[in-house]
Amino acid sequence: MNDLLPPKKHRQTRIGLVAGGLAAYWPQFPELLPQLQESSRYVTGRFNELDAETIDVGFVSDAQEATVAAEKLRVADCDLIVIFLTTYLTSSMVLPIAQRAKTPVLVIDLQPTEAMDHANFDTGKWLAYCGQCPVPEVANVFKRAGIPFRSVSGHLKQESAWARITQWVHAAAVRGVLRNARHGLMGHLYPGMLDVSTDLTLVSTQFGSHVEVLEFDDLRVRVDEVTDAQVADRKELARRLFTIDDSVNDDDFSWGAKVSVGLDRLVEDFDLDSAAYYHRGLQGEQHERLGAGMILGSSLLTARGIPFVGEYELRTSLAMLAAHTIGAGGSFTEIQALNFVDDVVEMGHDGPAHLQVSERDPLLRGLGIYHGKRGYGVSVEFDVKQGPVTTFGIGQDADGSYSFITSEGVVKPGPLLAIGNTTSRVDFGGDPGEWVDEWSQTGIGHHWALCVGHRAADIRAAASLLGIEHRHVDMRALPAWR
Repeated sequence: MNDLLPPKKHRQTRIGLVAGGLAAYWPQFPELLPQLQESSRYVTGRFNELDAETIDVGFVSDAQEATVAAEKLRVADCDLIVIFLTTYLTSSMVLPIAQRAKTPVLVIDLQPTEAMDHANFDTGKWLAYCGQCPVPEVANVFKRAGIPFRSVSGHLKQESAWARITQWVHAAAVRGVLRNARHGLMGHLYPGMLDVSTDLTLVSTQFGSHVEVLEFDDLRVRVDEVTDAQVADRKELARRLFTIDDSVNDDDFSWGAKVSVGLDRLVEDFDLDSAAYYHRGLQGEQHERLGAGMILGSSLLTARGIPFVGEYELRTSLAMLAAHTIGAGGSFTEIQALNFVDDVVEMGHDGPAHLQVSERDPLLRGLGIYHGKRGYGVSVEFDVKQGPVTTFGIGQDADGSYSFITSEGVVKPGPLLAIGNTTSRVDFGGDPGEWVDEWSQTGIGHHWALCVGHRAADIRAAASLLGIEHRHVDMRALPAWR
């Protein structure tokens, strides 16, 4: 699908890396430093294999060298700084890096192997295994300095430790894309949806993003410029991506294709990474027709990693962008119904779909009416891939603070509505009514991203790097009512 829908290229995640040990050891144990530097090269190699730009500022042995490294990392503007404790070092060597760079820090301590060969080890060989020794010291100093502390302890080739490190790199990718993103907001709030209302300033102050306020006329003038040949090309692309249902009216199909080309131009002209829109319209005028013709184009953009969502749902477009960044897709979703026979929550929406995470070929269906909205046209019908999934949304509390909210379940096969919606049947491991109650208690709005895979740990890590709260609903952890 990437051949047909080339993904948008975002700035590559930037990981700063520095290793260190205590200079007093080097003259005492001449073989120690070369061993630790070899371990450091291995760590650098593993980071270079990840989908990130690694900025390695080398090996530091005292506080002065650490200060020089800190300045290099400050200038590099990293999304995450990783400090590799190869042996004992003093916290005075670590603190300047965290303070000067003003970037989230991950401390890793990976000893050479699973365990020491006690019978054959001397002090010098032991020191290569005591990177864990300063971890509590560094954590204490970070706490006293008001700096969040994160660590991964393990051994050099322990894949479970590297999986945890990779999770932090995924989290850094979310931080990186959000703090550099440009989000479009077009139209006006869906009347009465108080949960959807978002303070635009907080998007910038808490995430670092820019919100570009757009008019529907910005889209109108671009749609007016779309040629018949471009419409024909877009319809052919849709035929290659969708099964076209007999209910699709060709005039509506052509209009949806024309709006889709205009949306692409809008995204390019304003350099958008995501967008949310809504316009009520009146008596079939052009703005109403534009608002009703968005689902084809917004689904194509979402599949390219540019979430374009309805109902003015800015926070959900941010969640979908974050989900896409970690390879979890993220399709626009709300609760549709509960099935107490199969113990599933049926959830979805009338678009947009994230085509990359569809269980089967998505269907383009013609709708004579969009429920609760003006206009008519074509809509996308599909279900998310069967297997593990994560619901992920962004809540906003009374004090204005944002939170990342997740729950993990499994998409199960079964009957689905055929009404042009993106419906999936999700089993959360318990009574679906109880899940709705617990999920609603978190402060989530009524829309969220439905993501493939169990990704709550990645999202929790991203919340940590962004300095916001993570809330998770786990039905297995709930006390029994009886």
